[in-house]
Amino acid sequence: MSASYKTVRTESSDEFVEKHSRFIGYCKPVQSEAEAVEFINTIKKKHWDARHNCYAYTLREGQIKRYSDDGEPSGTAGMPILDVINRNDIVDAVVVVTRYFGGILLGTGGLVRAYSQGCKIALEASGIVEMSLCAECLIRCSYTRYGKLNTLIIESGGIVDNVEYSDDVLISFHIPSESVSALDKLLADATSGELQTEVLSEKYFEMS
Repeated sequence: MSASYKTVRTESSDEFVEKHSRFIGYCKPVQSEAEAVEFINTIKKKHWDARHNCYAYTLREGQIKRYSDDGEPSGTAGMPILDVINRNDIVDAVVVVTRYFGGILLGTGGLVRAYSQGCKIALEASGIVEMSLCAECLIRCSYTRYGKLNTLIIESGGIVDNVEYSDDVLISFHIPSESVSALDKLLADATSGELQTEVLSEKYFEMS
């Protein structure tokens, strides 16, 4: 698995008007082609009266890339949307740009710019984020060591997810996978080798 990838944070939309044509850009994070197609069909149903519902999506799994001009001249809508997604190195996302025709022809160049802009504002509205491959970890320690260990986790790039207090303290956290060994060395130095992280699994997390 790659150490990181970029995607979008949440489903969102934005719109603008170009020469009386209304363009509405929709974006959503997806994990599968079925999810992408379902979202596209939802937008098409919502805007059944629009002249065009053009789209593109990319998926990490299988490195899938799909697009559609949905009736616009070939190469003026779906591919420009996909190009904007690719230029931002985004995967696991679908973008649909809906157009309500305003009566004025935009020409090939105008269409490419408009659909590119529709994708750009949709991505910006959704928020582009970097996902890092992280280890989900546990550390069990005494109350006297908790403050120091919590600080070491954070300084090493980890994020504490939960803390349970009982006879001792159980810290649940995630940290970039490549940082686990460095954290273990700090823990060993701080506890004379008594403590190290217990890695439960690996998962992608948004890391700021």
